[in-house]
Amino acid sequence: MSAVQPTLKRFAFFIVIVALIACAVGWIVSPKQFFISYTFVFLFWFGLSLGSLGWTMIHHLTGGRWGYATRRFFEAAISSLPLLALLFVPVVLGMRALYPWMDSTALAADEILRHKHVYLNGPAFLVRAIMLFAIWMVMGRLLTRWSAEQDVTSNPEPTRKLRKLSGPGSVIYPLTMTFAAVDWVMSMERDWFSTIFPILICIGQMLSALALAILLLAVERRRMPLAHVASSEVLHHLGNLLLTFTMLWAYLAFAQLLVIWSGDLPHEISWYLHRISDGWKIIAILLFLFHFLVPFFLLLSRNNKKRIEILTAIAAMILVTHVLEAWWLIAPSFYQAGVHISWLDLAVFVGVGGVWFTFFVRQLERRTLVPMNDPRFALAIAT
Repeated sequence: MSAVQPTLKRFAFFIVIVALIACAVGWIVSPKQFFISYTFVFLFWFGLSLGSLGWTMIHHLTGGRWGYATRRFFEAAISSLPLLALLFVPVVLGMRALYPWMDSTALAADEILRHKHVYLNGPAFLVRAIMLFAIWMVMGRLLTRWSAEQDVTSNPEPTRKLRKLSGPGSVIYPLTMTFAAVDWVMSMERDWFSTIFPILICIGQMLSALALAILLLAVERRRMPLAHVASSEVLHHLGNLLLTFTMLWAYLAFAQLLVIWSGDLPHEISWYLHRISDGWKIIAILLFLFHFLVPFFLLLSRNNKKRIEILTAIAAMILVTHVLEAWWLIAPSFYQAGVHISWLDLAVFVGVGGVWFTFFVRQLERRTLVPMNDPRFALAIAT
């Protein structure tokens, strides 16, 4: 096994390098498609980190047993926020290809777009992005630093700091993500808007981050000291959380559709019309089936939530479908006549994902797999 693992690592490294080279070639030969593919990929990996930020703060506030088995995975994802700030640069460079409010011709032809231009313009977009990343990175840095301090001292002060930050932080996260969702995703459609959409994005981020944590727990659950806390009861708790956020995601998605469709207003409905035309309708059906319906019914069973094999399969289903959702949110804004798949979608996903996951693993390997010296940690030990 020790001889196989380095070989696999070298092979994975080779694949990532090839994908990054392909990305560079795609940027040159097909810049618009590169920026479209890059944006959907960035939003997926970025969502894993920001969703992990939300889960970490929830755990510090509640102290649930499930958090001790997954907190290191969340903290490793949070630590990648500075990397994601750097990876956001291509999105900034592609603004003219991505956003209609950067097009002077589109501005001249659309009165609503001109009205929005007071808020949606290049300098304001960049300033807001810098401020948002600064807020997220400061919060993430404090959470990981105080958690590291908690590991080496029995002083309860780091624990108090973590709880004090997590209270307001749980409000700051969806508030800041509202600005990001409006700027980075919603504004790709000229006249569309939805007050539910930013919260739907937040829930999707937390759902995908939880699914990733469950997959990693399944891989690492036999390693000490993680084996002490990865009990069937903890799996049950994680399954309950996965079920809760699956239902919440579905409820918000349906509420948005119901409000917009019943209003019968052309500007709001256009976003959905672009996403159910021709082949895009199949993607929407797949999202309904595998992002909600199938996981929902499987997670209703207590036994399924306690069996690591089944819970892992459900988490993998949700995570893969969330990749599909990120693509469905972005691509139809540019390809409204039907499904358009580009080789750059895969190349960018592997390239950017490889960079993110490499950084993630290095952060994860720096510390023990469970937090130490948390006053509530004894409650998590399986009996």
